[in-house]
Amino acid sequence: MFTIGDFARHGRVSVRMLRHYDATGLLRPAHVDPHSGYRHYTAAQLARLNRIIALKDLGFTLQQVHDIVEEKVSSEELRGMLRLRRAELEAAVAAAGARLVQVEARLRAIESEGHMPVNDVVIKNVPAVRVAELTATAASFGPEDIGPVIGPLYDELFRRLEAAGIAPAGPGVAFYEDAPEGGGRISVHAGVQVSAPLQDGAFRVLDLPPVEQAATIVHRGSMDTVLPTAQTLARWIDAHGYRSAGHPREVNLECPENPDEWVTELQAPVIRA
Repeated sequence: MFTIGDFARHGRVSVRMLRHYDATGLLRPAHVDPHSGYRHYTAAQLARLNRIIALKDLGFTLQQVHDIVEEKVSSEELRGMLRLRRAELEAAVAAAGARLVQVEARLRAIESEGHMPVNDVVIKNVPAVRVAELTATAASFGPEDIGPVIGPLYDELFRRLEAAGIAPAGPGVAFYEDAPEGGGRISVHAGVQVSAPLQDGAFRVLDLPPVEQAATIVHRGSMDTVLPTAQTLARWIDAHGYRSAGHPREVNLECPENPDEWVTELQAPVIRA
C-alpha cells in the first residue's frame, strides 16, 4: 500500500485533490488507520484515479464522473455524453481559432497605424448593379458577428439560385444596413450579380443604386482578416477631406476555394467633408 503522499506522486495529483475525492466518495482510500486516520491506497486504484482525471478533464461534473465510474451510466448514455462533449470541445477550438484570427487582425491594424497609403485607395463612381440576395441580421458589425451570418447566407443563396436555374452574372456583392430594430444590429445582405427579372420569392432580385463617389481599396485574403484593410481605407478617407456616407460594399473579385486567396474590393460611399 501507499501513503496518500506516495499515491499522489504516482498519480500525478495533489494530496488535497485526493482528500477531496475521498470526501465526495469518488475515490475512497483502500485503508484508513483507525488510530492515526492516515489514508492508504493500492496501486490498483490508480486505474480509477486515471478515469476520474480523464473524465474531469473532458469537462464532466464530479457527479457525472461519479455516476460513470460507478457504472450508473449505460454504455449508450456514456457514448452520447462523450459525443456531446466532443462537439462542445470542437466548437470551443473553432471559436478560439476565430478569436486568434481577430487578435492578429487587430495587431496588424495597430502595426499599420501612422502609415498612410499613397496608391492603395481609389475614388471612383460605382454603377448600378442588379443582384439576387438573401438577408439576415447580425448582432453587430464586428467580424465575430458578421462571419457566422454571411457565410451560411451565401451557401443558401447559391443553393436557391441553382434550384431556380439562375446562374450568377458577376461577382458576389455583400452590403450592409443598420437593422430596423436598432441596438447596433446590422442587416447583412449576401448578394451576387445576376441578369434576372426583379422579384421577391425564394430570394430577392433588386437593383443596387449607383454610388457617385466611393473610396475603394482591394483586400487580399480571408474576410476574417479584413480589419487592417478597412481601417487603412478609413484613415485615407479622413486624411483626404471626405466622410463616410454609408456602410461599404464588399465585391468578391476572386473567390477561390481557399479563403486566404480571396480578392475583395471594399467600396465605401463618401462625400466631401
